[in-house]
Amino acid sequence: MSPEQSLAPYIDHTVLRPDTTKAMVAQLCQEAIQHRFAAVCVPPCFVRQAVAALQDTGVQVATVVGFPFGYQLAKVKFFEAHQALSEGATEIDVVMNIAAFKSGKHDEVMSELHELSTLCHFKNSILKVIIETALLTSEEIVQICQICVEAEVDFVKTSTGYAASGAQIEDVLLMRANLPKHIKIKASGGIKTKEAALALVKAGADRIGTSSGVSLL
Repeated sequence: MSPEQSLAPYIDHTVLRPDTTKAMVAQLCQEAIQHRFAAVCVPPCFVRQAVAALQDTGVQVATVVGFPFGYQLAKVKFFEAHQALSEGATEIDVVMNIAAFKSGKHDEVMSELHELSTLCHFKNSILKVIIETALLTSEEIVQICQICVEAEVDFVKTSTGYAASGAQIEDVLLMRANLPKHIKIKASGGIKTKEAALALVKAGADRIGTSSGVSLL
C-alpha cells in the first residue's frame, strides 16, 4: 500500500477560515471524494451544502461547535450541535470549555461533554472534543482525558489551529497513554507535510485534521 493510500483515510479535509466561501466548500468536497478522505470539516453555515455534495460517497461531514474558544454556555453548544446534526452532519468537533476547566469546574465540563456525546450517539453520530493542548500542562491533558472517558466521547482532538501551536507528537503520545483504545485521537493544527502527518499517526492519531489534505498526499 502506498503512503498516499494509507494516509488518505485518516484525513479530515478542513476549511474553517472566517472568509470561507461556497466555492471553497465545493472544491473541498470534490477533493475529498477524489482522494477518499475520511471526512470534510466545514463551518456550520455550510453543512447543508457539504451534505448534499457528499451524499452516497462515504465521506463524512463534520462541523465545529463552540469554535474556536469553547467558552459558550453549554445550552448554546447543545443547540449548535443539534442544529448541525439535524442538517445532516455526522461528526461534531466541539471545543471544550477550557475557561471552566482552568477555573476548577471539572464536573461542569464533564456534564457538558456527556450531554453532547449522548445527543450525538442518539443521532448515530460521533463527538470529537477539542482540548487545545497548547494551553494545557501535561497534568491537565491527563485530567481532561479522564473527563472525556467519563463523558463517553468518541475522539479527543488536540487543537483548533487558533492557538500558538497545534498538534505535537508528545501530546498525542500522552493522550494515547491515558485514553482507552475505544476513544480515538484526532491530531490537528499546523500539519502541513506528509512526514508530520505520518509521524502523528505513528504516535497514535486516528485522524488528521488539516487544510492541506491534498498536498499531504
